[in-house]
Amino acid sequence: MIKRLQAVGNSSGVIIDRPILELLNITNETQLEVSTDGERLIITPLRGNQATRKAKIAKAQAKTLAKHAETFRKLSK
Repeated sequence: MIKRLQAVGNSSGVIIDRPILELLNITNETQLEVSTDGERLIITPLRGNQATRKAKIAKAQAKTLAKHAETFRKLSK
């Protein structure tokens, strides 16, 4: 299957056909992890514990960055 990017506001998007979404059990509420290997765009649906774990990690990172912002700023210089 060959696709082109489509304009979505100021961004671009790829439309995923319904049969593929149904095959992968992806809905509009499914969280998707988007990554790359340097040449390919990889979209992975997050299931159950994966989504919860990623949210917890993001929260912990934000808390750490907020608490130690000045230290990180000094280290970056």
